[in-house]
Amino acid sequence: MIVPIVMAGGSGTRLWPMSRSLYPKQFLPLIGEATMLQDTCARLEGISAGAPLVVCGEDHRFTVAEQMRSAGYSGHKIVLEPAGRNTAPAVALAALQQVASGQDPVMLVLAADHVIRDVTAFEQAVDKACEFAEQGKLVTFGIVPTAPETGYGYIRQGDALEGAYKVAEFVEKPDLDTAERYLSSGDFVWNSGMFMFRASRYLEELNGHRPDILAACEQAMSNAVEDADFIRPDSAAFLACADESIDYAVMEKTNDAVVVPIDCGWSDVGSWSALWDVSDKDDNGNALHGDVMVQETENCYVRSDGKLIATVGLKDVVIVESDDAIMVAGKDRVQDVKNIVQRLKTENRSEAQLHRKVYRPWGFYDSIDNGERFQVKHIVVKPGGKLSLQMHHHRAEHWIVVSGTAKVTRGDDVFLVSENESTYIPLGVNHRLENPGTIPLEMIEVQSGSYLGEDDIVRFDDTYGRS
Repeated sequence: MIVPIVMAGGSGTRLWPMSRSLYPKQFLPLIGEATMLQDTCARLEGISAGAPLVVCGEDHRFTVAEQMRSAGYSGHKIVLEPAGRNTAPAVALAALQQVASGQDPVMLVLAADHVIRDVTAFEQAVDKACEFAEQGKLVTFGIVPTAPETGYGYIRQGDALEGAYKVAEFVEKPDLDTAERYLSSGDFVWNSGMFMFRASRYLEELNGHRPDILAACEQAMSNAVEDADFIRPDSAAFLACADESIDYAVMEKTNDAVVVPIDCGWSDVGSWSALWDVSDKDDNGNALHGDVMVQETENCYVRSDGKLIATVGLKDVVIVESDDAIMVAGKDRVQDVKNIVQRLKTENRSEAQLHRKVYRPWGFYDSIDNGERFQVKHIVVKPGGKLSLQMHHHRAEHWIVVSGTAKVTRGDDVFLVSENESTYIPLGVNHRLENPGTIPLEMIEVQSGSYLGEDDIVRFDDTYGRS
């Protein structure tokens, strides 16, 4: 049996302002209607595989759970990393979880933020890789290069096998001259970061080459706590683990590494220019998304999340508008967007972490207006959703129901508020909002007070385990 392991961590820097640290690119619909995480899981439907196991950070747990639920997936588990420690420990957690459940499946390790255009070619490569994984080999997938790319690591193919090659060596990102030489030789493929091996074989190799990583992960999983879909490794044990990639920890050291070449329209979408490469374009080479009008514009990527964007006389430019920021860059300079994100973090600006629209396990809220002593939010609570029982020290709240029905707890009172009705939550009073109905609850919240930050919440009871 194949068990897909979907790595859904990320820092949200390279595709800012759409991507943020608390909402990185794998959770965004950058190519079609589905998010990249959902696309990654959807391409598994042609493979004989079990339910995926998703590995993500604690901060992203509810986003992952909701996106899996909304896409119709069930039976999956979500392993929550207490902190990012790179791919070698993350895959070790997944492998240990499989072995602990009495299984030793072939694991297909995928990143949640890759684009694959030719799914059939992907499926064929997985079938071939599975043959080697079942023989105890550790397989990586090498992308057949289409250009002398300097942004990817490479793999040099060694002795030929049936439909694959032994791995001769992994090489770091080259300069342009070296990349051109790699391309012309025909012996090199891009390092995709996708892998396939039995759980036990990965753990065996990790024990041989990095026993310290395995020991930390074993300790973390031996004290793991499971609730609902979530598996929570012990934080202290995992934080003591080294930060290391699979390549460095295992694949460069094992004698059983095999590379399966694959030509499948792959991209890791590592920049806005890379997204332009894989996007559909008009006759002038423009990739346009949202409310966009262009005139005498060529080879541009223009994306609007709401406002009309109009361009005149532009070439090789990226323009991206989100709900609270606009980014404009030359297409050859988009890698430097990460420098803007670093400045935002240094200045403690919210645009580095969150969008104006913030997703929660019960639904989402959108901060549509604010001033010195007020804030207005559009709140949507999904059917059955329940906010925590909470109170605020510095603000009062007015709730106006736009559609659906709200079940409100205010102090000792519990009552319903219907469409076009409102209620008031005084400062310092315990309260809770629920949606008891079968349609989304939509409401407007007006906050007023001396301090309106999200950290002015004292939770007394929470369905989702938040403190």
